[in-house]
Amino acid sequence: MEDVAARNGIGTAKQRNKEGVVHPSRRKIVPAVERLPPVDMGAKMAAIAMELNVRLRSADMPAAMQERAFRLARALMDAASNSPRPNPTPMALALKKEFDASYGPAWHCAVGKSFGSFVTHSRGGFLYFSIDKFCFLLFKTEVRRVTGPPPLRVCDLKK
Repeated sequence: MEDVAARNGIGTAKQRNKEGVVHPSRRKIVPAVERLPPVDMGAKMAAIAMELNVRLRSADMPAAMQERAFRLARALMDAASNSPRPNPTPMALALKKEFDASYGPAWHCAVGKSFGSFVTHSRGGFLYFSIDKFCFLLFKTEVRRVTGPPPLRVCDLKK
Protein backbone atom coordinates (compact mmCIF):
# COMPACT_ATOMS: atom_id res chain seq x y z
CA MET A 1 0.00 0.00 0.00
CA GLU A 2 2.87 2.38 0.81
CA ASP A 3 4.43 1.85 -2.60
CA VAL A 4 1.11 2.39 -4.42
CA ALA A 5 0.48 5.63 -2.54
CA ALA A 6 4.01 6.88 -3.22
CA ARG A 7 3.77 5.98 -6.93
CA ASN A 8 0.49 7.86 -7.28
CA GLY A 9 1.97 11.00 -5.77
CA ILE A 10 -0.07 10.89 -2.60
CA GLY A 11 2.88 11.12 -0.24
CA THR A 12 4.19 9.05 2.62
CA ALA A 13 2.14 7.77 5.52
CA LYS A 14 3.75 10.35 7.77
CA GLN A 15 2.69 13.16 5.42
CA ARG A 16 -0.85 11.80 5.10
CA ASN A 17 -1.30 11.58 8.88
CA LYS A 18 0.04 15.10 9.30
CA GLU A 19 -1.87 16.76 6.48
CA GLY A 20 -5.11 14.80 6.43
CA VAL A 21 -6.76 11.66 5.14
CA VAL A 22 -6.30 10.15 1.70
CA HIS A 23 -9.59 9.95 -0.15
CA PRO A 24 -9.41 6.68 -2.17
CA SER A 25 -11.42 7.79 -5.20
CA ARG A 26 -9.61 11.09 -5.69
CA ARG A 27 -6.09 9.92 -4.86
CA LYS A 28 -5.28 13.13 -3.09
CA ILE A 29 -5.04 14.31 0.46
CA VAL A 30 -8.26 15.61 1.99
CA PRO A 31 -7.65 17.92 4.96
CA ALA A 32 -8.44 16.44 8.35
CA VAL A 33 -11.50 17.91 10.07
CA GLU A 34 -10.92 19.42 13.45
CA ARG A 35 -13.30 17.98 15.99
CA LEU A 36 -14.58 20.08 18.82
CA PRO A 37 -14.81 18.50 22.23
CA PRO A 38 -18.32 17.22 23.01
CA VAL A 39 -20.53 19.61 24.95
CA ASP A 40 -21.47 18.32 28.37
CA MET A 41 -25.22 18.99 28.51
CA GLY A 42 -25.29 18.47 32.27
CA ALA A 43 -22.76 21.24 32.80
CA LYS A 44 -24.62 23.50 30.38
CA MET A 45 -27.93 22.94 32.15
CA ALA A 46 -26.28 23.54 35.53
CA ALA A 47 -24.90 26.86 34.28
CA ILE A 48 -28.31 27.92 32.94
CA ALA A 49 -29.99 26.90 36.21
CA MET A 50 -27.49 28.93 38.23
CA GLU A 51 -27.91 31.93 35.94
CA LEU A 52 -31.72 31.86 36.34
CA ASN A 53 -31.71 30.85 40.04
CA VAL A 54 -33.52 27.59 39.22
CA ARG A 55 -33.27 24.45 41.33
CA LEU A 56 -33.95 21.33 39.30
CA ARG A 57 -35.76 18.73 41.38
CA SER A 58 -36.52 16.01 38.82
CA ALA A 59 -36.52 15.77 35.03
CA ASP A 60 -37.33 13.42 32.19
CA MET A 61 -37.15 15.94 29.38
CA PRO A 62 -34.67 16.99 26.67
CA ALA A 63 -32.29 19.76 27.68
CA ALA A 64 -33.62 22.26 25.12
CA MET A 65 -37.16 21.89 26.47
CA GLN A 66 -35.91 22.23 30.05
CA GLU A 67 -34.09 25.42 29.16
CA ARG A 68 -37.22 26.83 27.50
CA ALA A 69 -39.30 26.04 30.60
CA PHE A 70 -36.69 27.57 32.92
CA ARG A 71 -36.46 30.79 30.92
CA LEU A 72 -40.23 31.19 30.59
CA ALA A 73 -40.81 30.47 34.28
CA ARG A 74 -38.11 32.96 35.25
CA ALA A 75 -39.71 35.62 33.04
CA LEU A 76 -43.13 34.88 34.57
CA MET A 77 -41.68 35.11 38.09
CA ASP A 78 -39.99 38.42 37.28
CA ALA A 79 -43.24 39.82 35.85
CA ALA A 80 -45.20 38.66 38.91
CA SER A 81 -42.67 40.01 41.40
CA ASN A 82 -44.20 43.51 41.12
CA SER A 83 -47.24 42.42 43.12
CA PRO A 84 -46.97 41.81 46.86
CA ARG A 85 -48.52 38.34 46.52
CA PRO A 86 -47.84 36.70 43.11
CA ASN A 87 -50.68 34.55 41.77
CA PRO A 88 -49.39 31.14 40.59
CA THR A 89 -52.48 30.35 38.46
CA PRO A 90 -51.63 32.69 35.55
CA MET A 91 -48.04 31.45 35.64
CA ALA A 92 -49.18 27.82 35.32
CA LEU A 93 -51.61 28.72 32.54
CA ALA A 94 -48.96 30.64 30.56
CA LEU A 95 -46.41 27.82 30.87
CA LYS A 96 -49.00 25.21 29.86
CA LYS A 97 -50.19 27.23 26.83
CA GLU A 98 -46.63 27.83 25.65
CA PHE A 99 -45.78 24.13 25.78
CA ASP A 100 -49.10 23.16 24.17
CA ALA A 101 -48.36 25.54 21.30
CA SER A 102 -44.74 24.50 20.91
CA TYR A 103 -44.75 20.76 21.64
CA GLY A 104 -48.32 19.60 21.02
CA PRO A 105 -51.37 19.22 23.26
CA ALA A 106 -51.88 17.56 26.64
CA TRP A 107 -49.38 19.49 28.76
CA HIS A 108 -50.29 20.09 32.40
CA CYS A 109 -48.73 22.53 34.83
CA ALA A 110 -48.99 23.12 38.57
CA VAL A 111 -47.32 26.07 40.28
CA GLY A 112 -47.36 26.78 43.98
CA LYS A 113 -45.55 26.92 47.28
CA SER A 114 -46.89 23.69 48.74
CA PHE A 115 -48.55 20.88 46.83
CA GLY A 116 -48.34 17.15 46.42
CA SER A 117 -48.73 15.15 43.25
CA PHE A 118 -48.58 11.71 41.77
CA VAL A 119 -48.74 11.82 37.98
CA THR A 120 -48.29 9.53 35.02
CA HIS A 121 -46.47 11.25 32.18
CA SER A 122 -45.34 10.53 28.65
CA ARG A 123 -41.70 9.59 28.14
CA GLY A 124 -39.58 12.73 27.85
CA GLY A 125 -42.34 14.95 29.19
CA PHE A 126 -41.74 15.61 32.89
CA LEU A 127 -40.06 18.50 34.69
CA TYR A 128 -40.17 19.53 38.34
CA PHE A 129 -38.17 22.56 39.45
CA SER A 130 -38.32 25.55 41.76
CA ILE A 131 -37.58 29.24 41.43
CA ASP A 132 -37.37 31.30 44.60
CA LYS A 133 -40.24 29.98 46.76
CA PHE A 134 -42.42 28.62 43.95
CA CYS A 135 -42.31 25.06 42.62
CA PHE A 136 -43.23 24.24 39.02
CA LEU A 137 -44.49 20.85 37.88
CA LEU A 138 -44.80 20.47 34.11
CA PHE A 139 -45.73 17.19 32.46
CA LYS A 140 -47.28 15.77 29.32
CA THR A 141 -49.82 12.98 29.10
CA GLU A 142 -50.67 10.77 26.16
CA VAL A 143 -53.56 11.84 23.97
CA ARG A 144 -55.64 9.15 22.32
CA ARG A 145 -58.25 9.88 19.70
CA VAL A 146 -61.70 8.60 20.65
CA THR A 147 -63.35 7.01 17.63
CA GLY A 148 -66.42 5.68 19.36
CA PRO A 149 -67.74 4.48 22.70
CA PRO A 150 -65.54 1.98 24.52
CA PRO A 151 -66.58 -1.67 24.13
CA LEU A 152 -68.74 -3.10 26.89
CA ARG A 153 -67.10 -5.54 29.25
CA VAL A 154 -68.79 -8.62 30.61
CA CYS A 155 -68.84 -7.21 34.14
CA ASP A 156 -70.69 -4.09 32.85
CA LEU A 157 -73.51 -6.28 31.44
CA LYS A 158 -74.18 -8.04 34.77
CA LYS A 159 -75.04 -4.83 36.63
